[in-house]
Amino acid sequence: MTEPSASRSLEDWLAWQATAHPRGIDMGLERIRKVWQRLGSPLPAPMVISVGGTNGKGSTVAFLEAMLRAGGLRVGTFTSPHLLRYNERVRIDGLDADDASLVQAFERIEEARGDISLTYFEFGALAAILLFARHEVDVAVLEVGLGGRLDAVNLIDADVAIVTTVDLDHQDWLGNDRESIAREKAGIFRPRRPAIIGDNDPPPTLLDVAKELGSLVQRAGRDFSAETTSTGWRWSSGSETLELPLPAMEAPCQIRNAATAISALHALRDRIAWQPSAIAAGIVNARVGGRLQRLADAPMLVVDVAHNPQAARELAAWIEANPIPGRNIAVFGALDDKDVAGMLEPLLRHVHEWHLCALCGASPRGLSLDELEKRLHGRTQFTVGGRHEDVESALGAASQAARREDRVLAFGSFFVVAGVLAKQTAA
Repeated sequence: MTEPSASRSLEDWLAWQATAHPRGIDMGLERIRKVWQRLGSPLPAPMVISVGGTNGKGSTVAFLEAMLRAGGLRVGTFTSPHLLRYNERVRIDGLDADDASLVQAFERIEEARGDISLTYFEFGALAAILLFARHEVDVAVLEVGLGGRLDAVNLIDADVAIVTTVDLDHQDWLGNDRESIAREKAGIFRPRRPAIIGDNDPPPTLLDVAKELGSLVQRAGRDFSAETTSTGWRWSSGSETLELPLPAMEAPCQIRNAATAISALHALRDRIAWQPSAIAAGIVNARVGGRLQRLADAPMLVVDVAHNPQAARELAAWIEANPIPGRNIAVFGALDDKDVAGMLEPLLRHVHEWHLCALCGASPRGLSLDELEKRLHGRTQFTVGGRHEDVESALGAASQAARREDRVLAFGSFFVVAGVLAKQTAA
């Protein structure tokens, strides 16, 4: 594709970036660091929080953003992937970046990179850094894209680094066991800086790397805790205790994510005012799309990005805690690098009918129907209600099959959720 000119739209830039680098994923910091240095080595903010982990990253970023903004600070957040618009990835003071700002940032990056090739994600990370610096945000919250050690976000030395959870995902890139994956994720930790671990049972390698680096570890279940109460829940760390309201986000894991975010702010309390009222307000106000998001009632329609076994277990726990009179009907699709059988295993006893959808038209990594069913071969509890060439068709069939007392659950990938949201928005 021809290189975009300065007059091209955001869509033109993104289409070009998707094919500009030989590989969609090319982990390593050497190329992006050189371009960043050519840009003048800009820092995104006086204070930076990096958020890595297998699941819970997006929600933890949302809690941090809401808590910090409730405390009067200007916050920039960089997250991925997006659901409906690329602009969602870069937020400044609670608003998505506009097209013109992103295009201007891409133009600067293009001018600086010379003959250095960058991936789609690396362009986005650099654009976020430039925009946060330009708008002089007080705090930048950067979500790791893949792994940690070699991810573009790790270009920046974070003042606090968070690893939310560690489980099996992206094994082709990060390793085939939790121990290997944890070592990659621990790469965002820094010497003599706080390392917040939200996983109650972290692999030993996560702790080993933190110890080798000399990071200041704050670990869930040991250095901080969260427990539900009759009126909400309680966060504790040492002599500090906060009585807090329940999050608006419904999943059982959201209390853990909120507790992890609070612990990051607690570690920065000598630089950021410790404001329990702002923390409580942030917990109530935090929202992130596609996480047990209810879109309709009678029949109920819920979307969740659950795209790996750990996230599927959380979804199953929520279903069990929220029974309905009728059936659960699933709309499901997945990407090629996912453990499809592992994702479905926790949900087999909860879902009565499955509508499978191909994602090969939505992403180069999307599974076709034939490949999806091949991976499910032998699942005797698995009742296929229909095979569909796209998310929209699967949603239509599932909705038609559902009675008023039923619940339609669309999950398995950001692309599934995006397809449903796009359909609902257009309706």
